[in-house]
Amino acid sequence: MEILEEKKNKNRRYEPILEKIPDWPVYLLSKQRKSFIEEVAEKTVDRIVTTKPGKKAILDELESTALKEQNRLKRNRWRVDPKDEPKFWSDVKAKTTALSTDGNDDPEQARALLKTVVHRYANEIAGDFRPSYYRLAREITEFWFARLLNGARIKKFGAFFRSQYTLRDKIHVVGKVRMLRKLASKGTIIIVPTHFSNIDSMLIGWVIHSLGLPAFIYGAGLNLFNIKIFAYFMNSLGAYKVDRRKKNAPYLETLKMYSNLAIQKGAHSLFFPGGTRSRSGMIEKQLKLGLLGTAVEAQRHIYSEQSENPRKIFIVPVTLNYHFVLEAPDLIEDYLQSKGQDRYFPEKEKYGSLELLKFIYKFSTTGSSISVSIGRALDVLGNYVDEEGNSLDSKKQIIQARDYFVSNGKITEDPQRDNEYTRLLSTKIVGEYHRINRVFGSHLVAFIAFVMFQRMHPKLDLFGLLRLPEEDFEIPYDQFRETFKKVRKEIYNLKEKNKINYASHLKGEVEEVIRRGIDNVGIFHLKRPLLRNKAGNIVTQDLNLLYYYHNRLVGYDLERYI
Repeated sequence: MEILEEKKNKNRRYEPILEKIPDWPVYLLSKQRKSFIEEVAEKTVDRIVTTKPGKKAILDELESTALKEQNRLKRNRWRVDPKDEPKFWSDVKAKTTALSTDGNDDPEQARALLKTVVHRYANEIAGDFRPSYYRLAREITEFWFARLLNGARIKKFGAFFRSQYTLRDKIHVVGKVRMLRKLASKGTIIIVPTHFSNIDSMLIGWVIHSLGLPAFIYGAGLNLFNIKIFAYFMNSLGAYKVDRRKKNAPYLETLKMYSNLAIQKGAHSLFFPGGTRSRSGMIEKQLKLGLLGTAVEAQRHIYSEQSENPRKIFIVPVTLNYHFVLEAPDLIEDYLQSKGQDRYFPEKEKYGSLELLKFIYKFSTTGSSISVSIGRALDVLGNYVDEEGNSLDSKKQIIQARDYFVSNGKITEDPQRDNEYTRLLSTKIVGEYHRINRVFGSHLVAFIAFVMFQRMHPKLDLFGLLRLPEEDFEIPYDQFRETFKKVRKEIYNLKEKNKINYASHLKGEVEEVIRRGIDNVGIFHLKRPLLRNKAGNIVTQDLNLLYYYHNRLVGYDLERYI
């Protein structure tokens, strides 16, 4: 069934749901940018003051915020930070001190100062969508992906600008495409993808456009705005900025309120609930609940404001499937250093200019492919929905999601209840990630090889294993092939139970699947995670990277078949 759907979707061009950009929610939000920022600031202040009533509580919060921000500027200042940051926070601190000692209990001046801080945050966070820049960035993204995925055929310099295959040949979008398109015209979509690479945002952006959907707003790390060309485009594509250095309550409340109100106004949204790229290469097991909770809160507010035909919010899990992740060497080193502490000894030799030239050559002359798996849509409570947007219970009976927010006959605000709904939604999304995860041959060969290497040294823990030289690892090919067949069969069984998915190429002749898997795993890395030596046996040039790619299939209990 999946193969038929894949062929049906291949090279298909989808008509736009909204033909004219001025009709897009993200455009309408941008047109009202100034008033929207004001609304975000005002409602954020109201929320903070509700939880911290009184002049002293407000000033204590401001004093703590100013201190944290001054420490941030001393320890970790970025080029993108405004030049007046030190002066601004020095003034906030001075005004806080003055208000603390003026002998007046009226909280209005403290509230006004809090509004100044929050308004500055809201203005920093807010995106500014521009249609002309959107079109240009879309074309640049398409060209870049075409070059990334269409290598191995460059004979002359001019060929760099030509692509033998279209992106629709190389980026396989599978899953609930029709449902996604239909629901996008009925309600507000929030796409929640797995997060492995810096190219994830661009990839999802291309997918959104290719499926005929209007542009989404999305959270982009403020660190990316340090690069001027990135800042130029992202500022104009609907991206709102997320600064993970800032942990103070006024900033976090402003960020959540921005997301909440944008969703309420119908802006389709994208955010990575894992919070950051997976350092280990594993599919996320725990999600950040802050932005996810804004979806629950926005839906409750819509139900309370719209008594007839309330607009529903639909959560769409998506897994991104790569043969390679360009940043994998740095990501796995960060993970191992964090997990192993003094048990992990990082590689001392870093790549030099010669290695960089080798990478550029491999990048330009090697092709690959990517898969995007779109899961079944959920309501904000984690219930599946049908193509009409109706929420369904475990017996596939229609239920009223609105009722979950009713107490004593009316919609009520209950933060503890909403937090529990957010946690349940998070658990359901993680389960969907694992269910729609699309196994590549490269994932499977990496998983099997690493576990077999572990079996060769049963007395060593992970860090003891990683300290061994690569020369100590070699698997006879015949043994590897037989193990591969057993594990692949179990993946087939898991697919029948709807617990995993796999790419169509995994069904091929076992010798060919293994060959393609080894050829593709970590295809752009200078040191290959897996390859065959002259004797034809399985070896590695980088055990850390092999561990990273192995981790993609952790959590399915496949180890017991090896």
